[in-house]
Amino acid sequence: MKLIDGKATAAQIKAEIAEKVAKIVAEGGKRPHLAAILVGHDGGSETYVKNKVLACEACGFESSLIRFEDDVTEEKVLECVKNLNEDPSVDGFIVQLPLPKHIDEQRVTEAIDPKKDVDGFHPVNVGRMAIGLPAFISATPLGIMTLLQRYNIETSGKKCVVLGRSNIVGKPMAQLMMQKEWGDATVTVCHSHSKTLKDECREADIIIAAIGRPEFVTADMVKDGAVVIDVGTTRVPDPSAKSGFRLTGDVKFDEVAPKSSFITPVPGGVGPMTICSLMQNTLQAASEK
Repeated sequence: MKLIDGKATAAQIKAEIAEKVAKIVAEGGKRPHLAAILVGHDGGSETYVKNKVLACEACGFESSLIRFEDDVTEEKVLECVKNLNEDPSVDGFIVQLPLPKHIDEQRVTEAIDPKKDVDGFHPVNVGRMAIGLPAFISATPLGIMTLLQRYNIETSGKKCVVLGRSNIVGKPMAQLMMQKEWGDATVTVCHSHSKTLKDECREADIIIAAIGRPEFVTADMVKDGAVVIDVGTTRVPDPSAKSGFRLTGDVKFDEVAPKSSFITPVPGGVGPMTICSLMQNTLQAASEK
């Protein structure tokens, strides 16, 4: 079993990006600028945005954070999106999800200029990605593909099972894994209503678990030598931990790891690569101007 170290890989990629940015600036080019809109004070979102700001610093980017309280109107958020669309100094921006219930997330996402949509959530980018055209690819699937490539894990012709069908991970992950230019694999998507889920997993060469259920994937669902990518991050109460909780993935790591050829840990696997992919997309947005 080999551990896929997302933290170390992300650090290496950020160093590579910083080198490129230093060269761009030295040659008189513009420093890439990533902006983020944060509504409210959700703990997970606060941490995620803080990590994005730190990643921007590590990559040599300029970063901006625009904050609103929970009771901000949808119109005010849309106005902010419009301003960022029109601001030539901003190369890419994200609207941190989830948004409060009174704000239509889809409406806000669709208001973002696809050329600045570094999260890869706009229908234009999703559609272009689905048919193999150049596009911003949503950060978590891109991070997973990058890990598979960096660890030289063979995907072509392999049987891949994606657990979960979310718009953010499951669907784009399946699209990338089946595309000839990316995974070139035979892909099955399973979800909570899949009657043969365990059987499908047992036949898989690669399992990508993004179902949102702690320790859902157990040893009896994994064949010997499978590659297991754990996307799940759920806070599970843990009195022994200083914070009172621990982060747990969708895979029962201790029993699945011995059967795997490669596996990602939680934390330290896919998570760091998500933010790293956002940096890659921002650099791409800046270079395409």
